[in-house]
Amino acid sequence: MLHRFLHNKTAVGTVTLVLLVALMGIFAPLIAPHDPYATDILNKFAHFSREYPLGTDNLGRCILSRMIYGIRPTLGLAVLTMLGTIGLGALMGLLAGYFRGITEELIMRVVDVMLSFPSQIMVFAVVALLGINVQNVILANVFIKWAWYARMIRTGVMQYRDRNFVQFSRCVGTPERFILFRHLVPSIAADLAVLSSLDVGWAIINISTLSFLGLGVQAPTPEWGAMLSEAKNVLTSNPAQMLVPGIAIVVLVSAFNLMGDAIRDVLDPKEVL
Repeated sequence: MLHRFLHNKTAVGTVTLVLLVALMGIFAPLIAPHDPYATDILNKFAHFSREYPLGTDNLGRCILSRMIYGIRPTLGLAVLTMLGTIGLGALMGLLAGYFRGITEELIMRVVDVMLSFPSQIMVFAVVALLGINVQNVILANVFIKWAWYARMIRTGVMQYRDRNFVQFSRCVGTPERFILFRHLVPSIAADLAVLSSLDVGWAIINISTLSFLGLGVQAPTPEWGAMLSEAKNVLTSNPAQMLVPGIAIVVLVSAFNLMGDAIRDVLDPKEVL
């Protein structure tokens, strides 16, 4: 597997890019050249320079510093959302795909109801109902998106539940919990890895959209979607203020999507180099 990974240039490149971005966010206080909250109205809309590599915004704040600090809420909240959606979706998908019967019927009918509503509208509705804060944004995204993953994972579980190694474990009286988490979960690990990487990209877009609309991370906290919201008011006078976070979101989401495809190729046992 490691050999296939190292020979997959897309996988190596995207994983490296994502790790570099994550490390920049973790060590933001050491890397950022300025305080991301420090304002200097007299120095607003400064052009690219050695002191301000990406210029300054409408309040004279260093755009590069805010971009680096913005990695934490942008990527961090997306990862938390992914863990919640994949965790809940995987659990429901495992139960529905393995036990079948009434358990499957109950879970899948709930899934059908959840999938019958437009996801973005439902996210807005949940955030409006619970209130505008970061925790509610994560809860809203998890509440809406888990059903899609439950359906996907259920399909994968159904491919393995009748395999010989699972049937043998049942015959010898192996506990159901052991079969679920020691047999079935490793069998669908590749699917979970692909879904997880794709889900982070979706979560970044969704959280950035909510922040852009004023329903997510609130100013003055540096977050890429919130930075886009601030920049739209000065689009004509300082377009670079919007271009930087916009391009960053596109690049990072594209990296996660390409990484998902590359991981699928790496983990595919039929892949031949």
